[in-house]
Amino acid sequence: MEIWINPSCSKCSSALSLLDAEGAQYTVRRYLEQPPTVEEIEQVLGRLDLEPWDITRTGELAAVDLGMSTWERDAAHRDHWIRALADYPILIQRPIITADDGTTVVGRSADAIRSGLA
Repeated sequence: MEIWINPSCSKCSSALSLLDAEGAQYTVRRYLEQPPTVEEIEQVLGRLDLEPWDITRTGELAAVDLGMSTWERDAAHRDHWIRALADYPILIQRPIITADDGTTVVGRSADAIRSGLA
């Protein structure tokens, strides 16, 4: 199991605490220091069954600077969104937990995190 975190994020800290309490074995990836590649983002999106705009933190300064609120959210623009997430990993919603069995969740709540452990 791997968890993508930003150490300064309270949701990430909560997720780590819950994983520890559940006795889960995991690897931490500080995704701002080790940004995911385009391919890794595509894999995570496929596992989540989501689109890149669904996991984009559009309120981040980088998103505002890029004008992402005006970007089209359709198949023709999907690669543009993914490239932005790879180039500006701060835009990726967190934490993202990927289990060895392929289960992947955005761990914003205890229930979501537990669903990744099942």
